[in-house]
Amino acid sequence: MHVLLFDDPAIRPHLLPFTFTRPVAALRCGILTLAEKWQHRLAVEQVGYLTEDYLQAKFPAGETQGPALVINGAVCPDELLIRQVQALEPGEALFDEQLLVAAHLSDATQVAELIQEGFRKTRNVVEPVAVIRQPWHLFLRNGAEIRRDFDLLTQGRESAPVGDAHTIVYGAENIFIEPGVKIRAAILNAENGPIYLGKNSQVHEGAIISGPLALCEGSHINPGAKMRGDNTVGPFCKVGGEVGNSIFLGYSNKGHDGYLGNSVIGEWCNLGADTNTSNLKNNYAPVKIWSHVAGRFVNTGQTFCGLMMGDHSKCGINTMFNTGTVVGVGANIFGAGFPRTFIPSFSWGGPAGFETFRLPKAGEVAERVMARRQLAYDETEQAIMRHVYEATAPDRVWERAVN
Repeated sequence: MHVLLFDDPAIRPHLLPFTFTRPVAALRCGILTLAEKWQHRLAVEQVGYLTEDYLQAKFPAGETQGPALVINGAVCPDELLIRQVQALEPGEALFDEQLLVAAHLSDATQVAELIQEGFRKTRNVVEPVAVIRQPWHLFLRNGAEIRRDFDLLTQGRESAPVGDAHTIVYGAENIFIEPGVKIRAAILNAENGPIYLGKNSQVHEGAIISGPLALCEGSHINPGAKMRGDNTVGPFCKVGGEVGNSIFLGYSNKGHDGYLGNSVIGEWCNLGADTNTSNLKNNYAPVKIWSHVAGRFVNTGQTFCGLMMGDHSKCGINTMFNTGTVVGVGANIFGAGFPRTFIPSFSWGGPAGFETFRLPKAGEVAERVMARRQLAYDETEQAIMRHVYEATAPDRVWERAVN
């Protein structure tokens, strides 16, 4: 049976800037993306995405004829929910109050009509489901999702050994090491949560790691890094300095010293040396961050909230991000002082002001950066960036002033 993960139109816009460049289900929380969680738990070879038209070339729906399970891509599954989804009969849908969680369709081509018009048969979930509705939900759920994913990925398997006489290990039973991992003179403390080291990842000399932590395939934790718990380093990243309760979605670097806390960093980002983020206001008040849906700052209700940075954004050395800063896609930030707490997509500048980072120049950077990982900035990637550039033009208020 086909599995199709759909972008809930009531949720996707609230997850910008990250959903500018990916479906909701392609977000990473824990070790795996939401799509990978469903793929593993349902034991299917692949899943398809029902997302915005401009994203479908990169994230295809796959086969959309015949019977299918259509699943809300913002939902994090567990074993109880999987059993309820698998028990659905053709034409039946599963709800958590007003939220459509999943449906079993005899004909997947009718998905749009059924979601709009409703289902004749419905069930309610046994327990409330975990839903990623806002960007800060990613880091809030990250520790719990690392634990779930760790159990899912390691059940019945044997970890590779640490293999380094100079590495200190606490809670060895909570550490899983995939093939090809290299560890040198580090401290691994999994007493408070699991540590998962993905295939061909590396932990360098003097790194201090506290679980829960997920280090995904091909990524590096740099010498002397301090990973304070509830952290995910997505695939092919390099991370150093001090990091707490944060997620790197993949292909991004924070190579040097500096603090990052309660933050989410997209793909193809780079944080310059000694970049620091504030994740706590001096008066301990709840943090407000920019909402692309509301067009204003909204209250997260969280005391701790750091940096939300969209794909392909960069910042120069000694950049200081204030509490609850949101950076869009393709921005380039530099200069002394605190930049504003909402930096629109394709901005170029810093505290002294911004101008537009024109798409051809942004594309040149993206092409160089992706080539370093042997990946092409091809027409599919370019089309996504063009769409985001045009869609976010109203956010670049200085362009309106010029016109």
